This record gives sequence, C-alpha cells and structure tokens, in this order.
Amino acid sequence: MTTIHERNRSLVQTGEFLRELTQNSDMPESVRREAKTLLRHYPNAQNILRAGRLEKLRKEELGLLADKYGPSRSSLLAWGRARI
Repeated sequence: MTTIHERNRSLVQTGEFLRELTQNSDMPESVRREAKTLLRHYPNAQNILRAGRLEKLRKEELGLLADKYGPSRSSLLAWGRARI
C-alpha cells in the first residue's frame, strides 16, 4: 500500500522531472512542449504537500469519530475513501 508520504514524494518528483524536461535542449522540441503543457495545471510542491497533510488529518478525524461513535455511515465512509 502506498503511503501519503510516498505518493506526495512521487508527485513532487514527477513535477521536477517535467520541469527538467522543459529545459533540456537535448530533448526534441515536441517533448519539451508536451512537458510544458502538462505542467500548466500540475500542482506545485506546496499544494501537493498541503493536500497530503489534509488527507492525513481527514483520516485521523475519521478514526476519532469511529472510536467515539462506532462505525460510520456510508456517506462518511465514501468521503474517507475519496482522493484529494
């Protein structure tokens, strides 16, 4: 199972790789252009790490609710499985 930290690290490294591709003059122009296009809406490292912290907090909060009130309703369980 992939942890939040592992997934965040992979996303940050992928963004760095795409940025490196855009600046590598040894790569064909089409590859550099595609990397630049992919980066247009790619989250920056700060946003990725923030989303990871929020996911961790959400899981902790759902755990506290389950400890206090027992099994959660299906709508909360779906929310708990949702990806940020």
